[in-house]
Parts: sequence; structure tokens; C-alpha cells
Amino acid sequence: MLDRKFIRDHPDEVRAALENRGTDDVDLDEFLDVDEEWRELKARGDDLRHERNEVSRSIGDLKQAGKDDEAEEAIERSSELKAELEEVEERASELEDELQERSLEIPNVPHESVPVGEGEEDNVEVRREGFDDLRDLPESVVPHYDLGEELDVIDEARGAKVSGSGFYFLKGDGARLEHALVQFMLDVHREQEYVDVFPPIPVNSDAMTGTTQLPKFADDAYKIEGDDLWLCPTAEVPVTNMYAGDILLRDDLPLKHQAYTPNFRREAGEHGVATRGIVRVHQFNKVELVNFVEPETSYDRLEGLLAEAEEVLRRLELPYRILNLCTGDLTFGSAKTYDIEVWAPGDDMEDGPERGGRWLEVSSASNFEDFQARRAGLRYRPERHESAEYLHTLNASGTAIGRVMVAILEYYQNDDGTVTVPEVLRPYMGGQEVIEGHEPVGESALGSGERE
Repeated sequence: MLDRKFIRDHPDEVRAALENRGTDDVDLDEFLDVDEEWRELKARGDDLRHERNEVSRSIGDLKQAGKDDEAEEAIERSSELKAELEEVEERASELEDELQERSLEIPNVPHESVPVGEGEEDNVEVRREGFDDLRDLPESVVPHYDLGEELDVIDEARGAKVSGSGFYFLKGDGARLEHALVQFMLDVHREQEYVDVFPPIPVNSDAMTGTTQLPKFADDAYKIEGDDLWLCPTAEVPVTNMYAGDILLRDDLPLKHQAYTPNFRREAGEHGVATRGIVRVHQFNKVELVNFVEPETSYDRLEGLLAEAEEVLRRLELPYRILNLCTGDLTFGSAKTYDIEVWAPGDDMEDGPERGGRWLEVSSASNFEDFQARRAGLRYRPERHESAEYLHTLNASGTAIGRVMVAILEYYQNDDGTVTVPEVLRPYMGGQEVIEGHEPVGESALGSGERE
């Protein structure tokens, strides 16, 4: 959350940030009015407390001086001050709770380098990588959702049978490819000095609030009925909050963690050809990179974090591009975000390279500055004798595994319908070089004529 003093001292900057983000459900003037009333009550409470202490000290002196009538008046005045003070403190406490609640609804202020825009169409492309030496592709690339069914490595129908739409089975070489990607990514980031953590999957409401999933995006998450627990929407939540309320030391920073988890999101919204297959689903795997750094280093670290996430796609030799997200496309808590989008050539849509295709977001590298740290209570002590300060948090997917799999199935597709395994993944698949697919099982395969 934003520092309340910052909001109070820079209302025009906050107001401009709300406008540039397209946020129209925050009444900043009302927040400032509540804050002003709270400050007046706190000042009045201090005055009442001081006056009561003075009156209480005078009672003994008056009694010793034999001024019993005046002492009785002082006692009565002390009681009146106590009652008024309790009333003031009760109202101030109510306003404090209201301010806390309202603070959770105010998004972060974008960094000055973030382009102003309304939505994804205003994002700025920074650069493209991997397009100078594209591999030879089939004349007609089969989309992953059709190819996955033909090879019998993706089974959406049986996933829907078990869990509903938006869930799927990976089978045989499809499952092996997913496992290979997980282990490959973890190894890459270990080289980059990330420390592994394997977090719990259910997370409580405090953790979800700390990383801004609550209260704003409760409808996008899966709540576990009967418990104050949610299914993990991203490893950002448990890993960022593992140090909630702690005070780290300067020598601990930068602290870099990586975590593999399954992730669960409702993904309500658009449906259709753009979301066919396993691009937008309710359960997906991801390796998350979380950084805890000193404030003055966070923007240099953002550039480093972007490069660390990119390294996955470089080694896989997949074409991709980098976007600087505009104000209207930033997430609630981010001050600046780079998106990494991989090119998937299987659908002739959007503005992919010359032959069509589409871009799939596989990572968002974000600097939250101290926004999450204030919500979660993440601090560090610059020196042993100095006061603790809020640190800065950053994260990125390193990367979203399902969408990388989509890109591999489409970009590494061959004329005969097989898929070449990227060279860096072959050691994780027992040396296998090509995915040739499997024979489907069951009477349904017989009925469709796929088996003789």
C-alpha cells in the first residue's frame, strides 16, 4: 500500500496516477477528509490526555493543602476528561480501520518511465529477440490444441470430465516435456544464484492481502470453504510473505528465491479462439522468481530480473519480445512491469512476425517498490544501530510453463506432424530428440477411426 503520509503530502500525484491507470472506483477526496478528521481526533486525544494528567497530578496537592472542595472538582473534571478521551479514541480507532481499508483499494503510483496509456494496445515494444535465425516451419503450422490431440499428449476432454472446463491432462511425452521444462528452469535460475523454496500451496487471507490479491481480486481466486485458505494463484504469494513481519539485515540483501508451484485461477473473462487449448486455464505450472532488495537498487535489479527470466527463452531458442507496460495495463501493485511474450506461430492472428502467429505472455517482471512491503510488513535494517525500513520487492515468472509448451509444440513442429525437442531439454527427457505421439486408447479411438 502507499504510505499514508505520501498520499497526504502528494495528493495531485496520486490523483494523476489513478487517472492514468483508469481507476475510477477510488474517492481520494473522501480518503483525505477521513484522514484529516483522524489527525484532528489524534491531536484532540493528545490534548485531553495531557490535561487529564495535569488534573490528576493536582488532586493530591489540593488534598494535602486542605482544599477538599477544589480536589473534588478536580476529580470530577478528571472523570469528564476520561469519558471524552474514551469517546475520541473510539472514534479515532474507527477512522483508523476505515483508512486502513481504504488504503488497500488505492493502487501503486507508476514509475516515471512507465508510458501513459489506456490498455494493452498502448504498451511499448522494447525489442524482439530470436527472429534473425528462425527455424524452417511447416507451410501450415497446426495449432497446439489440434496437434496435442493428434499426438495424444494433451487431453482436454478427459480433464473436463474430471474437473470441468479449463483443466486438462498431459499424457506421455506431453507430461515428460512439462517435467523437463520445470527442472530445466530451476537449473537455469540456480546458476543465477536463486535459492530454492518449496512453499505451501494453500495460503491465508493475510498472505493474499500482502501481495495485493485481496481484496481487489477475490473473484479470480479459489477459496477453500470452511477455512481461511485460498489455493495458491502464484508462488509470489507464499514466497513474498514468508518474511512477513520479519526484519532482514542489509547483508541478507539482495535475497533471491525461486519456487515451482501449481497455480489456480478462475480466469473469468474472454473465451474463444484466442483462449483455445491450454493458453488460459484454471490450473497451470510456473517457476516464480521473487527478489527482496534495498530501495536504491530496485530498478537496476528489475533489469537484471528481466534478463534472468529471458535466459529461459534464449536457451530454448524461442523467438520473443519485451514490452514496457503502460499505466492502464499495470497490475494493481506494480510500479513498473516488463512483459515477456513468446511467439507461437500456430494461429494466424494478431501481429506476429511476417507469417502471422500470436504473442503469448509467459512472464511479467515487476517492481513493486515498497507497496507490498508495507502491506506485508517486510523490512530490513540498513545498519545494526539504525531504524528498520521497508524494503522493495520484485518478481517475475521464470516462466509460465504451459504457454512455453504451447510455443514449443508450434515453433518446433515438423512437416510430418512430429515435434523436435529443444536441444537443452533433451538431457531431461533421457536424450529423446523427437515427440512422435502415442496411440489413443479406448473404444472412442476405434469409433473415430484412429485405430484399426
